[in-house]
Amino acid sequence: MTPEVIRTVETILLSIPFADGGAGEGLTPSRWSALDIVLVRIETSEGRVGWGEAFGYFCAEAVKAMMDRSIAPLMIGKRTDDPAALGEELQRRMALFGRYGVTMFALSGVDIALWDLRSKAAGKSLGDLLSHAPRDTIPAYASLVRYGDAGVAAAFTERAVSEGYGHVKLHEITKPEIAACDAARGNSALMVDVNCSWSQQEARSMARWLSDIGCFWLEEPIFPPEDFDGLADLAREGLALSAGENLCTHWQFAQMITSAAIRYPQPSVTKVGGVSEFLKIATLAERAGLTLMPHSPYFGPGYLATLQLCSILPGEAIFEHLYVWPAAQLYPDMPLPVLGRIARPTGPGLGIEPDPAVIARYRTA
Repeated sequence: MTPEVIRTVETILLSIPFADGGAGEGLTPSRWSALDIVLVRIETSEGRVGWGEAFGYFCAEAVKAMMDRSIAPLMIGKRTDDPAALGEELQRRMALFGRYGVTMFALSGVDIALWDLRSKAAGKSLGDLLSHAPRDTIPAYASLVRYGDAGVAAAFTERAVSEGYGHVKLHEITKPEIAACDAARGNSALMVDVNCSWSQQEARSMARWLSDIGCFWLEEPIFPPEDFDGLADLAREGLALSAGENLCTHWQFAQMITSAAIRYPQPSVTKVGGVSEFLKIATLAERAGLTLMPHSPYFGPGYLATLQLCSILPGEAIFEHLYVWPAAQLYPDMPLPVLGRIARPTGPGLGIEPDPAVIARYRTA
C-alpha cells in the first residue's frame, strides 16, 4: 500500500470568549478573557484530515506566521505514518530559526495532527493505539485562574470542591489568598502554582508554610523555570515540586529530571513538541520513578490529546481542567469533568471531531 502523504497544511486561529468569575488580570500581559486556539489542519493524499493544536495564548499570530511561512512548506509531500521521525526532521530544519518558543509551539500542533492521522488510519483512538488497556475515565483537578482576592478565590475553591473535584489548583501568589482557599477546601487536596513569581528566599519560606498546611505540590515557584539548581535546593524543604509547562522537548526534561528537583514533571503537549516528545518524557519519568502531571489548560485538540495520553500513563495522572466557562465548546459532546472525572472519547484519532459551525463563528482574520 502506498503511504499517505501530506497534501495541505492549514493554520486556523480561533478566539472563544470565556468567563471565570474574576477580573482576568495577573497571569497574562493584558486582560485574559478569550481562549486563543491555534488549530493545525493537515489533509492527506487520501483525503484524511488530522487536527492539532499549537500553544497560542497571547502569541497566536506569531505561531501562525511561523507555521505558515517556515514549517508548512517543508511538510508538503511528506509521509504521515511516522510522526516522531517527521518531527525530528522538522526540528533539525528549524534549528537555525529558534528551535524553542513559537517554533516548538507550531511543531507541537503538527505532531498532534500527525498522531490524529495515524490513529485514524489504524481505526483506533490515540489511547487505544498507544496502549492495550487505556483507562476509560481520568481524574481531573480544577485549575483556578488567579483572582487576587481572598474571598473570591475561596468561594471558587469551595464551588469546585462541591462539584466533586478531589484536587484544586490555585494560581494565587500571596499567603492571605492561599490561606483562605485552604480553609475552604474541605477534604480536597490543594496545589499552588505561582508561575515563577517568588525569589529563592521567599519560595523557601512559603514552601515551609505550604508543607505545614498539607499542600499537594508547589508549581514553578522561582524564575527562571529552568533554574534546576535553585529548584533542587528548594526541594530540600520537603515539599513536592512540579514544573515543566515552559520547557520544550525531552532534552530539557531530561536535564530537569536528572537534577532530582521535581516530583511531578509537567509537559504541555501543545508546547513540548506534541505527542512524540511527550511520550519520550513519559519514558524518562517512569525510569526515574516520577509521576507525570500534564499541563493542559486548553479546550482544543491539545485537551483531547492530553486526555488520551493521561489514559496510558503509569500510575494515575490527574488531568488539569481550566476552571472557566467558554462561550462555546469546539467539540460536540465535549468530554468535561463529572464529579472530578472525565470520560475518554474512544472514536478514531483524538476521539471526536471539531464542530465546523464553531470554527466558522469564532475564526479570526
